[in-house]
Amino acid sequence: MTYSREGKSVSPGRERRLRSLSRSRRSHSRSRSRDSQDVANPGNNLYVTGLSTRITTGDLEKYFGNEGKVVECHLVTDPRTRDSRGFAFVTMETVEDADRCIKYLNRSILEGRLITVEKVLYV
Repeated sequence: MTYSREGKSVSPGRERRLRSLSRSRRSHSRSRSRDSQDVANPGNNLYVTGLSTRITTGDLEKYFGNEGKVVECHLVTDPRTRDSRGFAFVTMETVEDADRCIKYLNRSILEGRLITVEKVLYV
């Protein structure tokens, strides 16, 4: 029998698995923090919340298109019903377009709902 640091008896095979798990969790956590520092939002990615379940991707593209060129629009939907889950990610062509969207569309009414528009902290 082998003893762990806590003084409890642990079989040799179990001790190796515990050490292996511990190491993999540590390295995974370290790599995640390093990745989030390397990848930064250039400033043109927007997070939109408060959306109606009736909203479509086309509606969002048209609404945000009034303030600048929309490069990509991802409306998050329920996989079963295909209804909007109430939030989306919109990528504008330039940072200026994104800033204009925040200025004019944040706390605006779309389909009878008050929406919020803010920059994504990371990509």
